Amino acid sequence: MRAVTALLARLLGRQPIGWLQLTHHRARLATALAGVAFANLLVFMQLGFFGALVASIAIPYDGMNSDILVQSSDANTLQDGSPIPRNRMLQAAAVPGVASATAVYCGRIEWKQPDGTVRNVDVLGIDPLAHALRSPEVARQLPDLALADIALIDRRTRNVPLALFDEIDAGHAYRIEANNRGITIAGTFILGGGFGADGYIVVSDQTFLRIFRNRSAGAPNYVLLRALPGEAVPALAARLNARLASGDVVVRTMAEAVAKDQEFQTTQKPAGIIFGFGTFIGALVGIVIVYQILATDVADHLKEYATFKAIGYRQRFFLGIVLEEAVILGVLGFVPGLLFSLGLYAVIAAATGLPLSMTMARALAVLAGTIVMSVISGLIATRRLAQADPAELF
Repeated sequence: MRAVTALLARLLGRQPIGWLQLTHHRARLATALAGVAFANLLVFMQLGFFGALVASIAIPYDGMNSDILVQSSDANTLQDGSPIPRNRMLQAAAVPGVASATAVYCGRIEWKQPDGTVRNVDVLGIDPLAHALRSPEVARQLPDLALADIALIDRRTRNVPLALFDEIDAGHAYRIEANNRGITIAGTFILGGGFGADGYIVVSDQTFLRIFRNRSAGAPNYVLLRALPGEAVPALAARLNARLASGDVVVRTMAEAVAKDQEFQTTQKPAGIIFGFGTFIGALVGIVIVYQILATDVADHLKEYATFKAIGYRQRFFLGIVLEEAVILGVLGFVPGLLFSLGLYAVIAAATGLPLSMTMARALAVLAGTIVMSVISGLIATRRLAQADPAELF
């Protein structure tokens, strides 16, 4: 304590009255720090879930071996939107600058586990003769996918025993039922699930059409395009949009498609809105907690402050003391909040497979926000002192 007092005295150029007042009531200080840490924990968790949502949206896009995406004009994500005419792929492939074009089919199945639970899994149907996905595991097993009713499963599929994936990789194929059709899972790959589905299964386009019998080979969900080496991708996307200007499809670079999907899901879908609102609530809780602590401290020392006020000390002196307390509470309360958040991030990421991790930018932003939150509380708490008349307090 003495070392901290000496350090603060050197930094402030005066006796650290705020620090001494906080440490005088150690039980109150511990309660205040716990409150600030709890508010930080709320904010960290909401921002963590929001960041995981944004990162998980990009996962399937990053897994596609493509520079440009052609999808329905009414599509906001990879999972929604109408199928598109397959001849759009042929038209796009004829545009100068396009190296290759391949169609991808997308659907979702409910995979019932032996214990009765159900996993929602996105099924991607690809041409086994084309390299639609970047995954080296998928590329190596493309000849297997050419066989009827063979599938590959994402090892990061949630709530599936890891031992099952190990058995599949050891050569023990696993049989599942998808839409009343038997499918043999013969291999694995790594991608990662998101908020919408627990994981992914990759099959050939022909197997996909056997699983989803109401789908047509002439209507894929989207088309992946590769640009020729040295071709400017944004300019090529603009030319494709002009060539395919029929109103039923839209052409975007992969970066544009990811940004569009993220914007939609974070501003229009409930999950993104809830996480944003939760962050606001966490900050509000922190402001209220710090205000209550500082307001109580001001009330306890109001007569002493009034004495200083009567002998000529100005309001900025008292404001400096209260803001000193506010910053100390904010900084010290941030540390346990950060540590608890790191622990919860690790536990939740392991349990759900979501890309939940702490970033330096997030930690610094929350620290800055915590200090601002504490300062706001301090400014509110000093209003009573500014209006107090020393003559009325004695």
